[in-house]
Amino acid sequence: MGIFDVVKGQLIDVIEWSDNTKDTIVHKYDMNGKEIMMGAQLTVRESQVAIFVNEGQLADIFRPGRYELSTSNLPIMTALKSWKYGFNSPFKSDVFFVNTRQFLDRKWGTANPVMMRDSEFGVIRIRAFGSFAFHVTYPETLLKECFGTASTYKVSDIEEQIKRQTVSSLSDAIAESKIPALDLAANYDELSQYAMAAINQKVLHLGVQLTAFVIENISLPEEVEKAMDRRTSMGVVGDLNKYTQYQAAEAMRESANQPGSVAGTGIGMGAGVAMGQMFANAMGAVQQPQAAPQAPAQSAGFCPECGSPILQGAKFCSNCGKKLQVANVCPNCGEAIAPGAKFCMNCGEKLN
Repeated sequence: MGIFDVVKGQLIDVIEWSDNTKDTIVHKYDMNGKEIMMGAQLTVRESQVAIFVNEGQLADIFRPGRYELSTSNLPIMTALKSWKYGFNSPFKSDVFFVNTRQFLDRKWGTANPVMMRDSEFGVIRIRAFGSFAFHVTYPETLLKECFGTASTYKVSDIEEQIKRQTVSSLSDAIAESKIPALDLAANYDELSQYAMAAINQKVLHLGVQLTAFVIENISLPEEVEKAMDRRTSMGVVGDLNKYTQYQAAEAMRESANQPGSVAGTGIGMGAGVAMGQMFANAMGAVQQPQAAPQAPAQSAGFCPECGSPILQGAKFCSNCGKKLQVANVCPNCGEAIAPGAKFCMNCGEKLN
């Protein structure tokens, strides 16, 4: 082996990264103590970004493509290295590959119940879970804010931070939307979109962005779920008056089928009282006491002209209008009485 081969073995002429994992966000290229030679080939694959770092300072950034390294495509590195006459000698630099593809189906959930104020049930506690997807939007920001000097950076290293922001943003979304607890299930899509927008505002400074956010379930307290079940049952029943009558009739029928049962007798008595009360209320609205009929006016005889009955004390016939002669009549039975008589000869009424 010649001295040229020894020197060449200390130089790097190809820089690339093949990602064989599913959860690596940042990979630091292993220089193994070697230097980068002039004209070295840099390959950046799709969904990757290569970043050169010189002594802790971010330098040049390369998007997907194939590059032959020189001073023309390393302007920042050239300035940092103070290459007055160009890039002619090997140099040392850290190279980081950032994975910009989407990381899908990441799970989130509320570790503790989230408090919310509901217009119907007051303050209640809810739990929720779902999934989200994200990708790196600003690689240089991610390196500055999160990565540091580690050799690799995994999804799990930033996932917990996103989950914490998720729970906080979801709580705000539910509170600001003012959606009743009974209607949350029908508004998952709206809440998801609102929460995702709120979360992106909080994680953008980390260099990442959510591309999807899904609420799969929001579980309510057991007491609220029971109240929902009762409301559903009431909706199925419909007319409560008819339903009460039906239930009372069913109780009476079951009681009649168990004549020797004490419990059945009690149920039957209670149902009978309820039925009797309902029937009494129903009949009370129909049966009203009738007014006593008025006594008919007493007749004082018949008209001598047309034979129609005439009322006592009438001076004219109400049928033909004939003038009637005023005669002494009994005030009790209406029979004519003789002048000067002290008693009615028909009924014995005492006369004045």
